[in-house]
Amino acid sequence: MKKHVFATICLSFGFLSVFAVSQKLVLNSPDAKLSIEAEVNAQGQAVYSVKRNHTVVIQPSVLGLITDNDDFTRGVIISQISPVSKMKETYSTPAEKRVNRTYTANCASLNLMNSNKKELTIEFKATNEGVAFRYVLKAEKPIAVKSEKTSFKFAISTKAWLHPHANVKEGWCETQPSYEEQYEYDIPVGTTAPEAAGWSFPALFKTTDYWVLITEAGLTPDYVGTRLTQKSFEGEYSIAFPQKGETTHPTDPEYPVSKNIFSAWRVIIVGSLATVVESQMVTDLSLPVDPKADFSWVKTGIASWSWGVLHDDYTTYPVQKQFIDYASDMNWDYCLIDADWDRKIGYDKIQELADYAKTKNVGLILWYNSSGAWNTTVYSPKNALIDRDARRKEFERIHKMGIAGIKVDFWPGDGQSAIQYYYDMMKDAADFHLLVNFHGTTVPRGWSRTFPNLVSMEAVRGFEFTTFDQKDTDKAPKHLTMIPYARNVVGPMDFTPVCFGEIMGKNRKTSNGMEIALSVILQSGVQHFVTIPESMVKQPAYIIDFMRNLPRHWDDIRFIDGFPGKYVVLARKSGGKWYLAGINSQTETQKLTIDLSPFKTDLKAVSLITDGDSNRSFVQNQVDITTHKLEVEIKPNGGFVVVL
Repeated sequence: MKKHVFATICLSFGFLSVFAVSQKLVLNSPDAKLSIEAEVNAQGQAVYSVKRNHTVVIQPSVLGLITDNDDFTRGVIISQISPVSKMKETYSTPAEKRVNRTYTANCASLNLMNSNKKELTIEFKATNEGVAFRYVLKAEKPIAVKSEKTSFKFAISTKAWLHPHANVKEGWCETQPSYEEQYEYDIPVGTTAPEAAGWSFPALFKTTDYWVLITEAGLTPDYVGTRLTQKSFEGEYSIAFPQKGETTHPTDPEYPVSKNIFSAWRVIIVGSLATVVESQMVTDLSLPVDPKADFSWVKTGIASWSWGVLHDDYTTYPVQKQFIDYASDMNWDYCLIDADWDRKIGYDKIQELADYAKTKNVGLILWYNSSGAWNTTVYSPKNALIDRDARRKEFERIHKMGIAGIKVDFWPGDGQSAIQYYYDMMKDAADFHLLVNFHGTTVPRGWSRTFPNLVSMEAVRGFEFTTFDQKDTDKAPKHLTMIPYARNVVGPMDFTPVCFGEIMGKNRKTSNGMEIALSVILQSGVQHFVTIPESMVKQPAYIIDFMRNLPRHWDDIRFIDGFPGKYVVLARKSGGKWYLAGINSQTETQKLTIDLSPFKTDLKAVSLITDGDSNRSFVQNQVDITTHKLEVEIKPNGGFVVVL
């Protein structure tokens, strides 16, 4: 066994960044508050642990892969540890929580050698928000990775907020998994998932001292999307590969096969709730955009949408023309025409609508069914996008018609062929200047950095579910106070919020104050609002004005206060303005005193919009903030907004 014992000093930070003593790697974050350690234990197994401020957050947990030819999970040694490298990147992601992003990281890697003298590289990165690692294998012939043994072990006192993963081909028209379940709240680690499929990313945990969010980033067609297993004995969660059937063809393997194995980054965000909510590690760790590509045409914005409230019967020419007028009147950018437009309206009349929308300065987005034989959905256009030549002809056709983007629904899952399909779709759409919104989809993994035309993804139990079943309608407020801490942390989310009217056959539980707050709380590159014209026109003039003038992108985010599944208050910045918003799903009023000093405003008073006498009314009050304090009360199932 060769021993590599050395130390590399980061002079710019003045501390030890990475070193190996007795075959141990320790990598610190730039601010030295976080560290990840990796070594081989006495059983010949590679393990890692994570600390913040010298407190163990992730206990010794397993590293390693098993391929068709090699086992890197036992009987390994560390053959090499690299010197540290420092990196700083600045990049643009129009559809994300910050248009422009700069971050720094410290990087290192180690090589594991097994008994066959084969090596597996594990790359590590540490930022001030969290740590991450991924596996790298290269060969002349394709390698089949049969399993990944990565685990995340927590102290048994830890609590978890988790999203159950759905079993493949269950649910409506065999469309699962689509990341559209209700969360489990504040449960003990080690709780068995309700379904064999386990738990989805992202997964939120609370240790004694810190909040931890685990997810993955930088997923490419070299690998598969993963999740956490159903069982987590004594708080140790393990990686699970896709289920059989989460592929575009039934004969495709559920495990990755490639000559260049790059796993997704295993991302562990550690700190306060503010650290989690404000983090952008998922895009930080993802592939940069091709420097030769031109994405200057990408325009984020707001869309009108008939289907959310009116559903299938209103995908007709006159209704869609009305919603184009509605978008124009509201100064919004787009109108989404949903499923079956090819049969109910037709290409020729869509061309007329596109021409009409252009005169109104509104772009059209068209819905497509991604699926082939992997589910039994019948909505159309279907089978138009699977074959690459046919897909590019379709994209060329609608691009010439003046269509601005596509919404592509009903994806097969997280298998390697499915990930390849996503990549091909984003690339081909970009070639024809089409924005992309994925529905019935996997969770974001940073693709909006690689393809800035990806403006949103669903992967959430969105507004549509509140229109399907009163049980979901009843759960909506609690659900809405959860997703800012998990799902929306990792990427733009097409929840389709803001309903001021009633839902046919349902008793909406969210107040109008909560609904308007969602326009700021929830983030999406193209935000589809479900409020229909008949409901919008009934609102006070100051509400209509607020909805007309919402920003089309955000420059920054600040978490202010809250707790998952109870309430959330945050601020988003656009240009020279900060938009503050809060929602509360508790049975009691949440009283807050918000310190406005960080926002550096010289205002003496602000307009506070919140719930009125009923949960379907508003009130606007001028509030004195000369003390740089904002006193606010959020009613049960209510909300507020303030513009600084």
